[in-house]
Amino acid sequence: MTVMDQERGTESAPQESGVQPAGLARELGERIAAFPARPLPVAALHWAGTGLLDTLGVTLAGSHEPAAALAEKSLEGASGPALVLGTPRRTATLDAALINGAASHALDFDDCNNTMGGHPSAPVLSALLPLAEQLGSSGLEFAHAYIVGFETETKLGLAVNFHHYTKGWHPTATLGAFGAAAACARLLRLDGERTATALALAASFASGIKANFGTMTKPLHVGHCARNGLYAARLAASGYTANTDTVFEHKQGFLDVFNGPGTYDTERALQAWADPLDIIEPGIAIKQYPCCGSTHPAIDAMLELVGRHKLAPEAVARVDAAIHSRRLQHTNRPDPASELDAKFSLQYVLARALADGHIGVADFKDGAYLQPRVRALLPRIHVQAYDHTGVGGFAPANHFGGWVQVTLADGRKLAAQVDQPLGRTSANPLPAERLREKFRLCADGVLRAQAVAGIVQAIEHFHTLPRMGEITALIAGATIEI
Repeated sequence: MTVMDQERGTESAPQESGVQPAGLARELGERIAAFPARPLPVAALHWAGTGLLDTLGVTLAGSHEPAAALAEKSLEGASGPALVLGTPRRTATLDAALINGAASHALDFDDCNNTMGGHPSAPVLSALLPLAEQLGSSGLEFAHAYIVGFETETKLGLAVNFHHYTKGWHPTATLGAFGAAAACARLLRLDGERTATALALAASFASGIKANFGTMTKPLHVGHCARNGLYAARLAASGYTANTDTVFEHKQGFLDVFNGPGTYDTERALQAWADPLDIIEPGIAIKQYPCCGSTHPAIDAMLELVGRHKLAPEAVARVDAAIHSRRLQHTNRPDPASELDAKFSLQYVLARALADGHIGVADFKDGAYLQPRVRALLPRIHVQAYDHTGVGGFAPANHFGGWVQVTLADGRKLAAQVDQPLGRTSANPLPAERLREKFRLCADGVLRAQAVAGIVQAIEHFHTLPRMGEITALIAGATIEI
């Protein structure tokens, strides 16, 4: 099944597990170790800079959240070469991967990818950055590692989705462990055999279930898999052993245990490998709102209605909204019980968009979800799922759409729809200046304002730097101590 097939929500008949080719770990290991087999497209470096800027921004914004702060507090506090982003502290690389990984996902503001069905950059970059600081890696070495880690996790997503996603796994964590391991193995310059070992170790380290969405455990998934991916690569480098022959294909291996027989097709991953690179197409989806990406198309539709018709909450009698069935499963939360729970409540974010005409970080802090003027709107909001048949005349050709209909007190009905949110794919990118503005907003209160422009410029040209540590040094020097 192609990426385009996935976007249309179609499914091809998967192969039975018995006919899968053996040695996927070895095959991927060789490809990762040899990457890039040809000069990287300029577009790949552009999108790598985009992903790095966005991820560093949201990590800074999440660095003081309890999910990150408590994760750090519960560790031993070892000293080391790696910066804990948003602080002046440096710690051991494995600890930094975990802490920064939890911070990167604490606000649910980090990038997404359609093939993976999750957040591709946070697991990979949270593992890579502390390792690059330790090794003194160049920007170009870092770029190669990031792009091949991104390719590994997303192409594995192509093999196992969407059964993997709908079954209840959190692909950001389960597949992100492989992405982080692949990226770190590439930065460590491991050969194909040891890279395969890192992937086999990651298969045992992979974890993360959707039942923990709406709690601190979800961002911890990212920290956990970033640390585990880095640890897997280090273990492989030291000579550790694992089942590189059939760790994926074994009847008790990753594919049959996590997905189940007949629900995956590894040939799809191999045939699509680097053709095109997933970081280019469908690319990185940049979030405009710090909440679950599944809610974004409906938010876009609501904000369009509010802006076009100058809607006032008191004039609205009822709101009906629809997103795809696989996205509504974890966002149908009519009465959110916490700030984190509110990030996954379609009802809350629509109420907030109607009440304020925008969605921002402050809407998920300091009990904002309890504000009476917003809670009064929740009973008026009714959500439903659409599938291939659509709803209310809305039938997008993919599962990234959103539809909102507002019924006014005088009986008039107003509707808006989007096929996919702005920035969801590289074909519909978020404008560069809006991305820079997002970074500035994320850095507000964490970095000194006068230093932000220089940091943004360094990140956007990271692949030209002789050492990636130059970026973390700039961030550390600009950090406001709290």
